[in-house]
Amino acid sequence: MPRLFFVLIVSIGFAPVGSFAGAAQPQPPPRSEQSTAPATTSGDVIQKQEVKSYTLSPEKYEKAVAYSRTQYRLHFLGIAYSVVALMLILAFRVPPLFRDWGERISRRRIVQVFVFVPLLLFVFDAMKFPLSAYHHYLAVHYELSVQGWSSWLWDWTKGEIIKFIAASILAYILYMVIRRSPRRWWLYFGLLSLPIIVFLQFISPVVVDPLFNKFESLEATQPKLVAEIEKLMKHGGLDIQRERMFEMKASEKETAVDAYVTGFGASKRVVVYDTTIEKMTEPQTLFVVGHEMGHYVLGHILKGIAFSVALIIVLLFIIYLSIKRLLSSRQRRWAIRGLDDWASLPALMLLFYVCFFLSEPAFNSFSRYQEHQADVYGLEVTHGILPDSSQTAAEAFQILGEVDLADPDPSTFIKVWLYTHPPLADRIEFARQYDPWSRGQQPMFVR
Repeated sequence: MPRLFFVLIVSIGFAPVGSFAGAAQPQPPPRSEQSTAPATTSGDVIQKQEVKSYTLSPEKYEKAVAYSRTQYRLHFLGIAYSVVALMLILAFRVPPLFRDWGERISRRRIVQVFVFVPLLLFVFDAMKFPLSAYHHYLAVHYELSVQGWSSWLWDWTKGEIIKFIAASILAYILYMVIRRSPRRWWLYFGLLSLPIIVFLQFISPVVVDPLFNKFESLEATQPKLVAEIEKLMKHGGLDIQRERMFEMKASEKETAVDAYVTGFGASKRVVVYDTTIEKMTEPQTLFVVGHEMGHYVLGHILKGIAFSVALIIVLLFIIYLSIKRLLSSRQRRWAIRGLDDWASLPALMLLFYVCFFLSEPAFNSFSRYQEHQADVYGLEVTHGILPDSSQTAAEAFQILGEVDLADPDPSTFIKVWLYTHPPLADRIEFARQYDPWSRGQQPMFVR
């Protein structure tokens, strides 16, 4: 799912393809949920004992429950905290102050937006900084991160700079559309989100990702694994050249196991975490790659973009119906001239935070559906290549749960509202039971 756009669009007031390792946890700020697992929990040990269900040792069970529950609370607290922060920014008339500064500096609106938006987002994100830091503290406390505070702060700073630039451009486009079409701006900007998402999907692997992690040629570091991945891709009908296969040095900051297929055209690539190679056997790693292949072969990128654009348009329409009432009752108190005033941006952000929060179950349900399809594809594409694809998949899920401290028993509410992937217990059960071949049935995707 193109979540990068939603991060940016929320940043200005409107809210890699889904990864294998995001399965068991709701997703806090980037990589803060990543975890560490000792070498004794590697795939070699798991493989000696048949995985029948998702199980944890008593000590790890308590840690998984405590960590997961804390993450759930922080998610809902973060939404409330953001709403309150925006209300305080509006109440203290911070936006009109920044708007006036921008207008004094230049009469050109492109200059004004690059003054107004970064200042506004800096204040907003500074107010939320304690929550972001606490997420990282938890990751370190639960031994889920190996990243030092200076490195984390530098990543946070780089993320802010990228957000300031991208959000300023989006805000400029938004207000240009609002001025030209006061009644249909919600539709036109929603449609414009399509090429924006496609552009972000294209440049992210080659422009954004290398700013936060190091990548090496997978052929140079793991030539045998590359050969096996090529066999898998030939079986599944996906063509990605070996020079577009990379190993990400995740272990420098985190120890989560993961892989992903991302980009398209010239930016299309396969990425495998070095931690996955360390903690999983080659067959288990191949299943993870097979799952990620499924997202590509099944067209999940295009379907995810289409779903996201439709959702954006619906939410923008709701905001369009609500913003007039909000501004009419608070316009003087907040010193906002009208909807086409830069100072109205926090009011739009406030409405979108609420709307996007309420739409999370729909967004995440669609994501879980796609992730389940990718699991099916991974089982089918590895069938006949791996000795026992079902057991290998169960082993991979078990390792993932141990490493990420996945919640062993999330409530139905939490699963529906927060989970972008099916719970690990469900994924293991399905992997063990899915066997159309022995029943004389046709596989769903790979035949």
